[in-house]
Order: sequence, then C-alpha cells, then structure tokens
Amino acid sequence: MNRAPSNSNPHCRFCNTTLTHTFVDLGMSPLCESYVKRDDLNKVECFYPLRAFVCEACLLVQLDEYVSSEDIFSEYAYFSSYADSWVQHARQYTEMIVDRLGLGSNSQVVEIASNDGYLLQHFLPKGIPVLGVEPAANIAAVAVEKGIPTAGKFFGERTARELSAEGQCADLLIGNNVLAQVPDLNDFVKGMKVLLKHDGTITMEFPHLLRLMEDNQFDTIYHEHFSYFSFITTEKIFGEHGLRIYDVEELPTHGGSLRIYACHRDGARTADKAVLRMQEKEESARLNRLESYSSFSEQVKETKRKILDFLITAKRQGKAIAGYGAPGKGNTLLNYCGIRTDFIDYTVDRNPYKQGKFLPGTHIPIHAPEKIKEMRPDYLFILPWNFKEEIMKQNSYIREWGGRFVVPIPEIEVYS
Repeated sequence: MNRAPSNSNPHCRFCNTTLTHTFVDLGMSPLCESYVKRDDLNKVECFYPLRAFVCEACLLVQLDEYVSSEDIFSEYAYFSSYADSWVQHARQYTEMIVDRLGLGSNSQVVEIASNDGYLLQHFLPKGIPVLGVEPAANIAAVAVEKGIPTAGKFFGERTARELSAEGQCADLLIGNNVLAQVPDLNDFVKGMKVLLKHDGTITMEFPHLLRLMEDNQFDTIYHEHFSYFSFITTEKIFGEHGLRIYDVEELPTHGGSLRIYACHRDGARTADKAVLRMQEKEESARLNRLESYSSFSEQVKETKRKILDFLITAKRQGKAIAGYGAPGKGNTLLNYCGIRTDFIDYTVDRNPYKQGKFLPGTHIPIHAPEKIKEMRPDYLFILPWNFKEEIMKQNSYIREWGGRFVVPIPEIEVYS
C-alpha cells in the first residue's frame, strides 16, 4: 500500500491516528456539486486533491477536509425528490418503520439532512409529528413549502442540545446518506446520542464500503463525502459514544448500502443475528485487515483505461454520445478520466436547478431531458448508474433510432 508524504499527513477524524496509507488517489477534482454558470466559464475554478486514506488503527476510509461543510452544504444542488425510485424507497421505509416501532401521534420523528422532505412527507398523512434538520437553505425552503417543519442548521452536539431543550427528542432519529458527509464525526454521533430518547431508535443508511471495493464504485468518492464506512468501523464509532447497533440490513440503494438500527448502549433492544452475520461477512472479506485495502487503486486505474478505450473507439466511428444525469459521482468519474466535450457532447438532468449550467471541471453543458429526442444520440452514457433501471425505462424510446445505453460502473457495459 502506498504511503503518503509525511509532511502532508492528516489525522483520522475518528481516532486521530496519523493517516499514512493511501486507499486511492483520483488526482485533482473540483467540488462535485459546484455547477458552473455560463458567465463563469472563463473564471478560475478551484480543484482539490481527491485522495482517500485508510486509517491503520480503525480502518476508516476518509478524505482530508479541504473545504468546510458550511461552504459545501449551505446551498446545495441535489434534490432527492427528482429520483422516483428513491422517493419510493422512502415510502416503503416509512411503512416498515412505523409498523416495526409502533409509531403514532405521540411519537417524534427527526431526520438529519432531511433535504426537500422526500422522506418525512410520508409520515404526515399518518399524523406522526416530524422535524427535519437541513442546513441547505434553498432545499429546506422546499420542505417547508410541503408543510414539513425544518430547522435550517448543521447537526451536531450543540444543535442536538438546542432541540432537546425545545422538547424535540426523537423516538426515531433518521439519517440517510448523511454520515459520509460529516467532517466532525465524533461531534455528530454525540449529537445523535443527546437527541435520542432513552428507548428510541436510530436508523442510518450509507453506502457500504464492501460494495464500493468489490463493485469498483470509485466514483462515489468525492469531496462532499468525507468518510466511507464498513460495518466493523461503524460499530466502533457508535460504541465509542455510548450507542449500540442492534440490527443491520443490506440494501440495493446507491450501489449497495447498509441500514443500521442503533439504540443507547443500555437500551432494551436485543441484538439481531444479522449483526453477527455482517461482522462475519466483512471479516471473511478481510475488511478487518489493513493489507486488504491495497489493491483497490490498481483496479480503478484499469477501469479508467476501459472507459477511455470505449469512448475513443466510439468517437472514431463517428458516434454521438450524450450523458444522462449530473450527479456528484458522475463528476468524479469524468474529471478522473479526463472526459470532456471531446467525448460527451452534453448531459441532461431532470433537476431544473442544474439545467443551463455546466459540469464542474469538465464544463459539459447540462440540458433538460428533451434534448435527447432533439439530438438523437447513438449512446446515452448513464452517470447515476445506481438508477440505471429507472433511467433506461424512462428513456427506452432511444431504441427507436438504434440508440443504446452505456453504464460505466462496475465495468463499462453497453445495453441495447
């Protein structure tokens, strides 16, 4: 495993160990959600090292913090409601968790990083009180318009104590795809413990590091995601702050995620057998051994070569290639591979907030989805590959002119 230069080593955000082992180096990249306006195309654009480390002590995979979370998340371009399958996932979760925990009108549900209310909206018809905590003012405003009370704050121990003093302690505390976006991990988990009622439950969903490694999902690494979690390391983090994981599920979302259920260490919940099975699964994959993290970098380099081989061949054949989506993961892939408008003419996205802008770094223009029918590309290059089934179904009409779909991860594959 490569060692980083000693004069630039950060420290682990959980255990404070000096980070010397590089997990993967993806070069220099802009912030993945910093979409560029037309008037700013000729202005200076900031790029930062996109190098992930693995801590030799706790095995947390992580990036150094080059930009504060306030700079990244005070205004944000990702609106969860534009992904139909994700909204459906939230609806199914709501039905399950209300039944499992017996939630009702006397319960309190709090979601951290509640985005535009895509999840909490499903509790409202059931008469269950909710509160969202969302630091991005532009997104929180959308949730408020839906009738979802939302605190426009970053979450941590201080915010948790403020909410607790207001009587907002949670029977159910939700955090979906937020744990990775927390630079001060210890403060965040402390806050969850403070806000959770004595007999309450935390559920958190986050991409599983095991799936990232085995399925080659290097594009899910970007500056807005500070950490990448195995179950083993997550247990250590929660345990350090008096919380106990009593159940875990594997989910297909975002290329493979975990949903953990946690309570106070002295809580009455008994541990499910799934906890032991997940521990054994990760130990079998040797995620508890530092040397197991050493081969990922070369695997990523080979994937880059295969993607570029396909694009070079297609362009030499005179094929037109359009992108679909403008997700953060897509910007990591495009910048790492050096893919600009010489390969992908434009991309489309359903989110009006992104339309008319340009992808960071590569400056590929973003249009509304109607552009596809207008231009009739030979290939539609799907950047949010985790939604590939949904996207291929929505855009099946490209087959009318012989158009085909391209999915780059885990290995580049063409679908007719």
